[in-house]
Amino acid sequence: MNNNGVSVKKNFMFSVFNQLTGIMLPLITTPYISRVLKAQGVGEFSYAYSIANYFYILSILGLKNYGNRTIAYIKDDRHKLSKTFWEIYMFQFLIGTLLSIAYLEYVIFFSHSKIVALVLCLVVISGTLDITWFLYGMEEFRLTSIRDVLIKLLTTLFIFLFIHNQNDVWKYALIYSIGFLFSQVVVIPAVFKKVCFIKPSYKGILSHIKPNLILFLPTIAVSLYRIMDKIMLGTLGSSKEVGYYYSCEKIINVPLALITALGTVMLPRMSNIISHNDNFNELEKTFNKSIVFAMFISSSICLGIMTVADIFVPLFFGEGFEKCVVLFYIILPSCLFLAFANVIRTQYLLPRKRDKLFILSLFSGAAVNLISNFLLIPKLASIGAAIGTLGAEITVCVIQAAYVYEEANIKRNIINSIPFVIAGIVMFLLFKEYVPPVGNMVFALILKIFFSGISYMLVLGILLISSRFIKKDDSSNIMNNVRGLIITKKK
Repeated sequence: MNNNGVSVKKNFMFSVFNQLTGIMLPLITTPYISRVLKAQGVGEFSYAYSIANYFYILSILGLKNYGNRTIAYIKDDRHKLSKTFWEIYMFQFLIGTLLSIAYLEYVIFFSHSKIVALVLCLVVISGTLDITWFLYGMEEFRLTSIRDVLIKLLTTLFIFLFIHNQNDVWKYALIYSIGFLFSQVVVIPAVFKKVCFIKPSYKGILSHIKPNLILFLPTIAVSLYRIMDKIMLGTLGSSKEVGYYYSCEKIINVPLALITALGTVMLPRMSNIISHNDNFNELEKTFNKSIVFAMFISSSICLGIMTVADIFVPLFFGEGFEKCVVLFYIILPSCLFLAFANVIRTQYLLPRKRDKLFILSLFSGAAVNLISNFLLIPKLASIGAAIGTLGAEITVCVIQAAYVYEEANIKRNIINSIPFVIAGIVMFLLFKEYVPPVGNMVFALILKIFFSGISYMLVLGILLISSRFIKKDDSSNIMNNVRGLIITKKK
């Protein structure tokens, strides 16, 4: 499907390339960082970054969704586009400036590791300059993808050049922060080429506050179980436990990259189609295909990682990270629910402005997560945080799916997803304990991935073929019933 010359497939490929690069490069650096900084150093950075990231999130409010969607609706009208951009950005700039000042006060009076926290101030300042939401709304994914890939490559290079021992946590934070800030600055000229300056009015700025804040609420809710869990883990547990949890998240981001890429591309496209009241049959087909794609990715990769975790964890992270195996078993199943809900959110709820339901589902998930964290982290540490995350993702998915159950034909999409989940579970049960009888651990991991992957595809193929025969039989029975009714009426 094309719209205004912009290809969804091309945008998706750029977004996937960007997301995968952002995942693959950390997969290269993580084994090095975990061995150099150790769990203690990784936890120290993760804890400090989680707090700085909270200030950054506050500064961009709900623009990742609101700004993206708003620009997508009006991108064909240059005057309206320019007017809206400056109204939204002025509000963002003012909020970002105030929060940057507030963060400096936190660093001075409250932070535990002041040097690391001060360096991460660059991440907070980035919130005043982050206008990626505009480019996403314009469906300009090529520029943002190339930008991100180049900066991530440079960041990776600098990590290997400058991080050498456990005292280099602040250097790691500095490299990360500079890359984060530069990635916002570099796209500003491209944005200014697409808009002309129109002085924003006070009334115009105010008009965006309420809808922006409404879509900021989901950001806060998500942060409660994506960021707050690490902060609570560092407060109620220890930096070492944060290190375990943070390291697991690095791996979990692999399947999430493809799912996030799909949602990032499809939100502005769906919004633009709906704004023109165009091709609703195509919307339904795309939604159904996206569910199947998301479930294939999440079931194969997530359950695949669980299957090989016993060999992968000690080989990838090194000694001292054995607890990550158990964490993988708990957290990774949450990706199945997250994938399903992500498609509902980006291709159904947000394009149709069903913001209240979206907010309700996320805050319900956040409540489950917070309660679980308070109850379980003091006793189970990182395992308790993992259980809370799993509970949160299940809650969000169930609420969103229940709300649009009839109109989005969720029952059919659940049935279509079952073969992927069953194939993943069978793979996990068959090969969880299997260790190839070879001396080299790398070769053993490759063999286990190969054999478990073949089992997944074989089981999935059998299930999909069987489901087609069942559907054919059902359709034949329906036709026979219809013929019977016609004959009876004629008699």
